[in-house]
Amino acid sequence: MTIGQSLPHDAAALHVTGQARYTDDIPLPANTAHLAFGLSACAHGDITAIDLSAVRAAPGVIAVFSAQDWPDMPDCSPSAQDEPLLAVGRVHYVGQPVFLVVAETHLAARRAARLGRVTYAELPAILTVDQALAANSRFEQGPVIWARGDADAAIATAPHVVEGEFSVGGQEHFYLEGQIAAALPQEGGDMVIYSSTQHPTEIQHKVAHALHLPMSAVRVEVRRMGGGFGGKESQGNALAIACAMAARATGRPCKMRYDRDDDMMITGKRHDLVIRYRVGFDAQGVIKGVEYQHLFRCGWSQDLSLPVADRAMLHADNAYHLEHVRIESHRLKTHTQSATAYRGFGGPQGVIGAERVVDHIAHVLRLDPVLVRRRNFYAEMPQGGLSAPPIPPEDIFEQMKAGTFKAEAPGTGHRFGGAFSPRPAVQTTHYGMPVVDFVLRDLLDDLERRSDYAARRAEIARWNAASPILKRGIALTPVKFGISFTLTWLNQAGALVHVYQDGSIRLNHGGTEMGQGLFQKVAQVAAGVFGVAMDRVKITATDTSKVPNTSATAASSGADLNGKATEAACLTLRARLADFIAGKHQADAASVRFAEGRVWVAGADYAFEQVVAWAYQARISLSATGFYATPEISWDRTKGQGRPFYYFAYGAAVTEVVIDTLTGENRILRADLLHDTGTSLNPALDIGQVEGAYVQGAGWLTTEELVWDGKGRLATHAPSTYKIPACSDRPPVFNVALWNKANPADAVGKSKAVGEPPFMLGISAFLALSDAIAACGDGSVYPALDAPATAERVLWAVQRQRHG
Repeated sequence: MTIGQSLPHDAAALHVTGQARYTDDIPLPANTAHLAFGLSACAHGDITAIDLSAVRAAPGVIAVFSAQDWPDMPDCSPSAQDEPLLAVGRVHYVGQPVFLVVAETHLAARRAARLGRVTYAELPAILTVDQALAANSRFEQGPVIWARGDADAAIATAPHVVEGEFSVGGQEHFYLEGQIAAALPQEGGDMVIYSSTQHPTEIQHKVAHALHLPMSAVRVEVRRMGGGFGGKESQGNALAIACAMAARATGRPCKMRYDRDDDMMITGKRHDLVIRYRVGFDAQGVIKGVEYQHLFRCGWSQDLSLPVADRAMLHADNAYHLEHVRIESHRLKTHTQSATAYRGFGGPQGVIGAERVVDHIAHVLRLDPVLVRRRNFYAEMPQGGLSAPPIPPEDIFEQMKAGTFKAEAPGTGHRFGGAFSPRPAVQTTHYGMPVVDFVLRDLLDDLERRSDYAARRAEIARWNAASPILKRGIALTPVKFGISFTLTWLNQAGALVHVYQDGSIRLNHGGTEMGQGLFQKVAQVAAGVFGVAMDRVKITATDTSKVPNTSATAASSGADLNGKATEAACLTLRARLADFIAGKHQADAASVRFAEGRVWVAGADYAFEQVVAWAYQARISLSATGFYATPEISWDRTKGQGRPFYYFAYGAAVTEVVIDTLTGENRILRADLLHDTGTSLNPALDIGQVEGAYVQGAGWLTTEELVWDGKGRLATHAPSTYKIPACSDRPPVFNVALWNKANPADAVGKSKAVGEPPFMLGISAFLALSDAIAACGDGSVYPALDAPATAERVLWAVQRQRHG
């Protein structure tokens, strides 16, 4: 049984020996040309003159293109068709591509691009959310508002009320492999694209549209990426389109890669935002009503900002049942890089708002924040489950919508039901989805024991009382994260599986490998279905000519979707083999067993490859496609109602930090993580994902600061000025465990997604810093820390504690 085994990444040995082939390593024809963009130096302005004579005359230059050369300018947008490949008449941010250079070498193209002379008539630039609000610069007519109950009335009648505002910074993806693509022209005008992308089908679609070809004339291949984190979901479109356009114009293969500075200047980041909140609560810390306002800085084009901001609204509850809530979301247009997908896709921005509110409540009431969290948690299903017959979670939702759901807590005689039944009935989120799998109460109990949270909190308080300079802090934060694309039709996947006559298996599916181990997990699913060793299964590059109409590898759904599609294909083939071999033995096909590389039937057993060879000779088809569409999901984003997620993944983290109150310098001392992966497909890979996600989440909230100057120029556009966590920033005590209990939903292998949910465990580091800062005062002033909590911000917050 390969599912559930801790196997190494399929390309681990290739990675560490340098043999893993990335897009830049693919051998291309000797006459391949290289591309570079000439970039805008103005945040907002009309192009009044453009002189490219020096560019054209530069050594090695083959061709130069600007808007005047392509009257039908290709669009790069994944959504609103508002991203021309090259600026047309007006520029909208510093770093926007204005012209394209085609040269003999990468270096020649970059050098020539610096020689362009573009003159602008500058226009006022909108750079901040406050400026965008004042100018009513936005991507929708007005704010999006979702509400349940009467938040204003609930807050007005609550015994206690607090309000606050804090800023949450963006984040550069900083994938190890930068954006890159290559285009190889084919006969008849067809095009082959190699791209470092999470979304091969979108590249295929955008290139086909740019070249006025059907999608069938464009083939996109992706073997692997050197990291993506959402930054390669839509940001690779421009490179692929540019290469394809240049390849058609010159008749030569074309390749383009951004250097790191250009990559950071051109591409979008995580959405930064300002969160304003007002919350009413009782003396126990139970939330009576809450209002949120999200002010998202989206940048110059729409990109994926609307669904990102929607998901922030969906996760504004995090793990807390909110009976009266109002969320107002502004999607603001500014003259900065177009913010885009990033791990969590808006979810982290929603979750940190919820955690900030609970932390503020606990501070005002002088209660342990964990106690306040527990008092606001969703209710768990009664112990022992629902009365027989058991109801599948997906059916509960439909029954609750119809008002027919009834269940009984076994042994209590207490019946409950209906969409709005009192506790302990199933509770719904603010968007109407039942929470039927809530495990955080038990999970927190386990984590508190593992981390010795209570004793450490008491010891830290004693230590701080005796330490005037260094202060320690600790925080425990939970995560509840919904799994599925909120755009319902994206929740589908396909797979293609061949079994060759020697018993070897070749697997292709629509997911992309970006280091997360997706290919290995899906191969384990295939090997498990056939009962063979992993070395039987050949993993192949994602290819739009093999599996069409793929969804992006995003939304933490890669293994869920592609694993199920692969399972379906393999089950089809296994059934054919079982029918064949059972027929030879006059046995029931259902009695045939595949295990340990052998096939067992009617008291006999044969090597898997022998059965395959016989089936081939009997003219049994040994190739099959598989398809999977996530069931039981529906979503109306206009109403903000429905079931956008198939299930929730949960987790919690305890982080301990220390700060220097004289400088603001800080360190993470220890982290204890417990994360819900269902029945893990591969515990080793999942633990790696949890570790990496935590460090990346902590980096977002502590060190990774993006800074624009007053002219809209990104000042932090290189590793010398933008500080991602280094190896030395990992906590020296780093305990990670998996909550290895089966997913109640029918996910592949009863597993749960693990890509995005643990990212939000890093919020515990941010709130631990807040806890340490609070130890510098008498408790009368809330630290009100902004993110990222850089040394400067920590120092300012300490000074507010000490001086009011």
